[in-house]
Amino acid sequence: MIKWLLAMGKKFIRVQEDEVFEIKTKEKRIYIESDRNCFYLDEISSVWYRRGGLKFKNFHYDNHSVNIHMQEHQHWLHDYVIKTLESKKHINKQSNSAVNKLFVLEQAKKTGLDVPEYYLAENTCDVVLDKTIIKPLTGNITIDAYQNYGESIMYTHVIDRQEEDSFFITFFQEKIEKDFEIRSFYLNGRFFSTAIISQNDERTKTDFRKYNLEKPNRNVRYNLPIEIEKKTRQLMELLDINCGSIDFIKSEEKFYFLEVNTVGQFLGVSSLCNYGAEKAIAEYL
Repeated sequence: MIKWLLAMGKKFIRVQEDEVFEIKTKEKRIYIESDRNCFYLDEISSVWYRRGGLKFKNFHYDNHSVNIHMQEHQHWLHDYVIKTLESKKHINKQSNSAVNKLFVLEQAKKTGLDVPEYYLAENTCDVVLDKTIIKPLTGNITIDAYQNYGESIMYTHVIDRQEEDSFFITFFQEKIEKDFEIRSFYLNGRFFSTAIISQNDERTKTDFRKYNLEKPNRNVRYNLPIEIEKKTRQLMELLDINCGSIDFIKSEEKFYFLEVNTVGQFLGVSSLCNYGAEKAIAEYL
């Protein structure tokens, strides 16, 4: 994406994940400075929030009462800078980058999108074996060094047996027999969709992220039905999100909405189907 910005002659600042800024003033203007970058707040015309977030230097004071007051004072300064940047032309926001899966599914149903039946439970008493899947309520999380097994990614899993003991509240969902999966990169109303032919491989049948590197899934360009795109746009507007990766399952005549990831990967979709999503992002900014 940076190569496209350079080719288009657009000036930009790339914020590193470990970068810490100090808020200053110059000539009655707010000035942001770190060890790598510096800019006036009113110079910024557009913002692409990818991951992480702006980090600010926080000053502490010896007097307890003064410190409490100054922490609040600094909080509102930090908040102002972020809100001001988010009021510019933007792709995604730091303030709503983490979406709540349950809330998203509820809103998806309100727009008329088909959503696989789901529920929360602390046991498997109501589970229909081999027809129910389990997945985390959070994003695509990885548990580091869990019981010395190295990195353990939490994949979607089909429930094939009952558990005797109860456990923490868990998300269960109806297993949908799919024709194929669809991943759509969404950018300000536009869809860049790819059909992922994952159902013919036992390794990727339930979760295509269990990549078969020896025999990769076929990925082809795909156009979602106009009505599905219309309902999905409505959903993204309800969530106040203008960019993200959206997953669907195509099953016979239905398109089941699964989830939206506001900072989802798009390079695979872009390169495999020659969409040039990076160029579209650069053009929008």
